[in-house]
Amino acid sequence: MQTPDRPLRILHCFRSPVGGIFRHVRDLAEEHSKAGHEVGILCDSSTGGSYEDRLFDQIRPYLALGLTRLPIQRSVTPSDIAALWHSYKEIKSLRPDVLHGHGAKGGAVAGIIGSALRVNSYRVARLYSPHGGSMHFDRRSLAGQFVLRLERFQERLTDALVFVCNYEQKTYEAKVGKPRPVARMIYNGIADSEFETVPTRSDCVDLLYIGMLRDLKGPDVFIEAFAGAERLVGRPLSALLVGDGPDRDRYEQLIVQSGLGRRIHILPAMKARDAFTMSRIVVVPSRAESMPYIVLEALAGGKTVIASRVGGIPEVLGVESQALAAPGDPGDLARIMATALTTPGWHDAVMPRPEAFKAAFSAKVMAENVLKLYGELLGDDQPSPH
Repeated sequence: MQTPDRPLRILHCFRSPVGGIFRHVRDLAEEHSKAGHEVGILCDSSTGGSYEDRLFDQIRPYLALGLTRLPIQRSVTPSDIAALWHSYKEIKSLRPDVLHGHGAKGGAVAGIIGSALRVNSYRVARLYSPHGGSMHFDRRSLAGQFVLRLERFQERLTDALVFVCNYEQKTYEAKVGKPRPVARMIYNGIADSEFETVPTRSDCVDLLYIGMLRDLKGPDVFIEAFAGAERLVGRPLSALLVGDGPDRDRYEQLIVQSGLGRRIHILPAMKARDAFTMSRIVVVPSRAESMPYIVLEALAGGKTVIASRVGGIPEVLGVESQALAAPGDPGDLARIMATALTTPGWHDAVMPRPEAFKAAFSAKVMAENVLKLYGELLGDDQPSPH
């Protein structure tokens, strides 16, 4: 990897250590640590479970600046003042060159504390990656107006905005405005080790959903579409939902009420590649997304991916891809499921070409581009081989 001329001290700030943001930070931390930089993480202490604890254990060897966890609430509350003060003391002691905030709360921590450090003539680059969260708000709602105005104000405390796909950047420009700081689009990427085909078990199911069990991600759409696909195919099918979330019990009830209790089962969250062994087809029925890692992971593992036409997914599968369904439309999703299950050669004809996919969505490419941006903001010379 190419790196700036000197080792950097990089601290990633975000709220919840779950999902795509956590994955994104882990990948950056590992790649940048391997390139000779010192990396740390600051995040919430009240979210995540045993699965996330195991992920922290895996990334600890790459965290020269350590792991700092303290209470950070999801919504804006008076407790934020105490959280910011504790964060300031921790961050000041680490003396970072780069504060990279992820998500709205992470961006606020990086911006506010980075600006406070600058008051004391401390040189630090302040970056913010929205990761889609605030972009889901409607500008016409009171909550949306409040949140999106905060996004605009936060630009004053930010040196650069980093978007993970074109969709995210365009949505930001439409809802918040054209960015005033430096703005870069850098695709999410995954490790080289993940670009290996995952073999499918002999007892695999027809269709797999893997992700958070909440309505935004569309498990209910998946369940209804499954029933529709059965009717179209003309035979019983099988499926798994893998994940945890606030609506798990409701989905279990929906499965039973739909008479699908013997054909759809729910398993707790696990490593994506472990889940991929259970099916050849991965379905991503989200109502809204930015750039979901599960699409990248599944394609890298050689799986067939069927997904909603939301967020940056069309940038991965192709804007005109036959694998894209109308969001929130079980009938359209069922049609594509049935076609994929019954059409010989559908995977090879519809999925992206592996070489082009890897060239665009590699973690090394992502990390190099982010590192170049850090160097530019700090005024370092152009990166040279480490």
